[in-house]
Amino acid sequence: MGILNLTPDSFSDGGRFTDLETALAQTRSLAGSGAGMVDLGAESTRPGAAPVDTETEWSRLAPVITALKNHLPGLPLSLDTRHAAIAARGLEAGVTVLNDVTGFSDPGMLDLARRSNGGLIAMRSRLAGSGFHMPPYGDPAPREATQAIAELRLVRDRLRTAGIDDGRVLLDPGFGFGTTYLEDLALWEALPRLPEALEWPAEGFCIGISRKRFLAARAGVPGLAPSQRDPLTTEAHAEAFKWGYRVFRTHAIG
Repeated sequence: MGILNLTPDSFSDGGRFTDLETALAQTRSLAGSGAGMVDLGAESTRPGAAPVDTETEWSRLAPVITALKNHLPGLPLSLDTRHAAIAARGLEAGVTVLNDVTGFSDPGMLDLARRSNGGLIAMRSRLAGSGFHMPPYGDPAPREATQAIAELRLVRDRLRTAGIDDGRVLLDPGFGFGTTYLEDLALWEALPRLPEALEWPAEGFCIGISRKRFLAARAGVPGLAPSQRDPLTTEAHAEAFKWGYRVFRTHAIG
């Protein structure tokens, strides 16, 4: 799954694809490199990013969705949003998958997910509704795997309680969303046993580790810039593939 950020302030490629031509070119590049789907986002979720209003979010998305449906009609599109109004517009415009970084915790998003029939990506995260920041979290490394599993279980059960079939859902462990890099390292180490712990198949997860800080720390180069982390991302994807994971959300297809 390729990432197309239509934002001026995303953590690794903010501002690069904010005009229509570069967005189309990047999508063609992702599809040509093997992406089976492209995930569109118009609100940055990097730590410290300010929320945007729904009209601004939709003004960034609408022309790109229209152009992609015209120029690349066979390419499935996913919409990365936490707002029900945006998600509804996206579905009407031809998006087939909804990706919610707050795990469909908003009642409006959950109801829309229940009434729709497309795919869903539900993330475990600790993002606050009023903004995106790193909340305090003590003693991260020893507790993270247990905490992450518990939080993912809540997301899974929320969708099941709403009557949503498991087969429509990809669970996202939420690397880098309200976590420290130490927590992400511990979560990575727990990844091989996550399917068994959640009673959820490995192919039913979406792994979003592209260019994340913990990859650089894990490789012993903590100061490596996000744009230089693609080789580390590819190596980690190969490792996770051996554990049975099949869906990877990534900035570059390597």
